[in-house]
Amino acid sequence: LGRSRLMQQLRADLTRLAAYPAPLLLLAEPGSEPEALARFVHRLSPRSAGPFIVVPGKVLDDGLALATLCGSAAQPGLLEQAGGGTLYLGNFEDLPDAALRLIAGVIESGGLQRSGTERVPFDARVIATALPGVETRCGAGVRQDLYAQLAVLPVRVPPLREYAEDVPELLRTYIDELTEAESLPFRRAGVAAQNRLRNYPWPGNLRELRNLVRRLLLRGGGEEIALQEVESELGAQAPGDGPLVKQDL
Repeated sequence: LGRSRLMQQLRADLTRLAAYPAPLLLLAEPGSEPEALARFVHRLSPRSAGPFIVVPGKVLDDGLALATLCGSAAQPGLLEQAGGGTLYLGNFEDLPDAALRLIAGVIESGGLQRSGTERVPFDARVIATALPGVETRCGAGVRQDLYAQLAVLPVRVPPLREYAEDVPELLRTYIDELTEAESLPFRRAGVAAQNRLRNYPWPGNLRELRNLVRRLLLRGGGEEIALQEVESELGAQAPGDGPLVKQDL
């Protein structure tokens, strides 16, 4: 979504990179919904007919990670399930060390040594995400190796405050989606409310905007969302201690 120059450039970059098999690393702030961008790349790639497999990240602990990723001959793991498609690593820094070590080895060797002499080829395009500045947080050893493997094609996802001219379009889209999906009452954002939200710094990015729209629809009121309602919601939700929020205040 979005007609801004930044969004047009991001779509063009991802469309061009979708054709390549090399790993793709999306650098995005929290709330930027990089998984939606990863799915966009997958749909445009030569592997679009294959699966899109999500590695759950924080859900995995060291004991469960290897079994979930490797699986067995009877029950293929996530690495094997992604064959012919895309393996998505959301914020790969959240993965336990055992999983990071395994994935780094699989990408480097192109296969998975499951047990004994059983070797399973790895045939998936890897798309990973990380918070900005990940290169400064990677220490020596396997995580540094994995970062180097994943950062073959790095793409910076701009935060919402950098393409705030798209906020009115995003507002309309989220209102339409939520009224249909959750049977919420339809409301439209007034001009003053739209202008206020265009100038808000959005520390939580797209997720924060979507949640704000949901609250405004849930609370109900007139058909038009007024500026006072927006100010009330922003004031109630803002932690007040972040640099972006202080700048806004």
